[in-house]
Amino acid sequence: MITLPPDVSDPSTWHEQTLVLHGDAACHHDAAVVPPIHYSATFRAESAEQFSAMATSVRPANFYTRHGNPVNKHVEAILAGLEGTETALLTGSGMGAICTTILALLQAGDHVVAQQRHYMSTSKLFTEVLPRYGVRVSFFDQTDLDSLRAALQPDTKLIMVETPVNPSLSITDLAAVAEIARARGILTVVDNTFASPLNQRPHALGIDIVVHSATKYLGGHSDIMAGAICCSQALAEQIWKMHVTLGAVLSPMDAWLLLRGLRTLSLRMERINANALAVAQWLEARPEIEQVLYPGLPSHAQHALAARQMKGFGAIVAYSIRGGYAATQRFVSALRLATQAVSLGGVETLAVHTASMWASSMTEAEMTAAGIQPNFVRMSVGVEHIDDLIADLDQALAASKSV
Repeated sequence: MITLPPDVSDPSTWHEQTLVLHGDAACHHDAAVVPPIHYSATFRAESAEQFSAMATSVRPANFYTRHGNPVNKHVEAILAGLEGTETALLTGSGMGAICTTILALLQAGDHVVAQQRHYMSTSKLFTEVLPRYGVRVSFFDQTDLDSLRAALQPDTKLIMVETPVNPSLSITDLAAVAEIARARGILTVVDNTFASPLNQRPHALGIDIVVHSATKYLGGHSDIMAGAICCSQALAEQIWKMHVTLGAVLSPMDAWLLLRGLRTLSLRMERINANALAVAQWLEARPEIEQVLYPGLPSHAQHALAARQMKGFGAIVAYSIRGGYAATQRFVSALRLATQAVSLGGVETLAVHTASMWASSMTEAEMTAAGIQPNFVRMSVGVEHIDDLIADLDQALAASKSV
């Protein structure tokens, strides 16, 4: 028997599969089933009064595309619905979203706390950029809440976390972080890229601001660069003012492609979650593999926490090849379906030998601190048939043993 929500016209009652298709219904202003691409840098006013209203409004859709664009509103409505926030704001990349958010909320003399392991560019923001502008930064072990409490200072303004973390897949207890921060009046920001809003909803756990590299799962086809910030209206207005100044703008075409990608997000994530878990389980049973890191495996050190705050565990499977650096190079070179390329969350399976990928931008000590071993592979599992993916991994593991 089908049970309808109390009010089927209320988007807050819809399931995520419906939200990605109809969550932007209020943004439709013509008869087009597919929203048009408004490829215009600027928009016409019909009177001086209308121009004044456009120029002075906050986050307008029809004034100047650096301030906003009609197609952005469609995407923002869907993302806000998926994350359960009041609104969302698009940027030109994931790092555009992170940097814009952090710079909008901090100033010289402030103190911020960040977890020790972050996406590499996020780490550089905290270790190299913010200190240059008088912002003090402390770090904590994301797996140890006492470490977080010890890092806090009386003037701490913001806590930044990422979970699961790139590339070690450690998990941060979002509800606990939010509780600690809320008791002290500290804002919290989480990078939810590695989970996606379908697998994890940080705002429901008490986090104030959720950021994404929409290049990944949300776009889903490895053909755009985009970022997203999901939060309250008040915070979005504050961040938007910095966004207009910095100019990390998403083009109308990329916004439209992101909208198209979102339409199939629920279908893609269902297959990705299933495929990645199957790959992780298969790899864990192979003698050529030293270790498999995947939050969905009971062997993961934080599996219970991951299961508590996530509905699915995502595309990323990290594992170590027996035989060291050379064997790992042979393995990735032998892959035929899995493509050697950076990024994640697309329809295709991608695999990278992380030590060789980051050797040019990280020292050996930095890689060790980030959990990157010489024989470490990070794989983003796609939507291919699972039997074909397993067959590809099988032949590549055989090649890894060749000398």
